This record gives sequence, structure tokens and C-alpha cells, in this order.
Amino acid sequence: MKPASSRRGKPAATRRNILEVAIREFAKKGLAGARIDEIAAQTASSKRMIYYYFGSKQALYLAALEASYRSIRDIEGSLQLDSMPPDQAMRTLVGFTFDYQSQNQDFVRLVMNENMHHGRYIAQSTSIKTLNIPAIDGIRKIYARGCAQGLFRSGLDPIDLHASISALCFFHVSNQHTFSLIFKRDIMAPEAYAQRRANVIEMILRYMAA
Repeated sequence: MKPASSRRGKPAATRRNILEVAIREFAKKGLAGARIDEIAAQTASSKRMIYYYFGSKQALYLAALEASYRSIRDIEGSLQLDSMPPDQAMRTLVGFTFDYQSQNQDFVRLVMNENMHHGRYIAQSTSIKTLNIPAIDGIRKIYARGCAQGLFRSGLDPIDLHASISALCFFHVSNQHTFSLIFKRDIMAPEAYAQRRANVIEMILRYMAA
């Protein structure tokens, strides 16, 4: 007989596997285009098992959104920004956001899809709202420390700062193909990527500077 811990771990692993595939499928095809049978075919489970764990395609889509937001916030929370000088902490946060979104493009595509639904499914999630509170609190703490040390100017809104960081990093992924084709510059090429990353960090820090 398998140990109890092994039996308990299998449903969790199965659920994670389903979510990983679902995130890819929903990011690629949207809620309407993704198919449960296609997701099942790419997992170690069945269509029946997916419905057992999640109940419906819409519930699976919402779970995929929640898992995607949880992933970025969990890593963000491990950056130990409180131990860094405020300007370094902000540089680290912006650089992390830029890299994470560029390296996890399904997250960006899921957010784009959800915006096409006018936030209908995120509105049903209490966990996504809760997950994003520490992100704003983190910026608020860095900003307050920077203001106290005379590094940052007063009067800025942490939510607006978060929006500016997200917008600059998000665009690099969401518009990469059209932008690269129109201006004949591969913005994901290593040299262009590094330069844009540095520019985004500098823009935010100069905007905040006292």
C-alpha cells in the first residue's frame, strides 16, 4: 500500500498538471476556443477528472487565472525588497516584472483575454483581489522609505505606480509582434531586450525621483 502522503499528493499533482495545461490552452485560444477534451489529452488525467476537480470549463478558466496571478505574486513576495535600499528595491521590482512577464507570456495573454471579457471572471474571484494587496503594499513601503530618505518625490499613488510598471512591462509582450514588424526591430533579441529593460527601469526611477 502506498504511504498516505503519496496518496494525498497525487490529487494535488494532478490538479497542478491540469492547471499548467489549461493556462497554456486558455492563453492561446481564449475561453471560447479552448476545449476540455484537448486539455485532457495533454494531461495525465481525463475529461471526467477535470470536471471532477473544477466543475466546468468556466471554473477551470478562473482557476487558471488565479494560479497565474498567484505565481507572479508568490515570486514577487520572495524578493526580500524590504532589506534593500528603496531605489535598489524599486529597480529590482521593475526588473523582475519586466523579466517575469517576458518569460511567462501566457500570463500576459490570459490577462488580455480576461480584459476582452471585461473582467467578468476576475470579478468572481476573491483570491485574485487578495493576492494583489501585497503587491500594492510592497510598493507603498518602498515608496514611503524612499520619500523618508529624500530619494523619491512626494504625492505619488502606489496603485498608479503599479499601473505604470505593469503597462511598460506588459506592452513589451502584448505588442511584440506588431511593434517588431512595423519598426523592423526584434524587440525580444537579447541586445534590444536588455536595452528596453534598462530603459523601463530608468523611466520609473526618474519619474519617482525627488
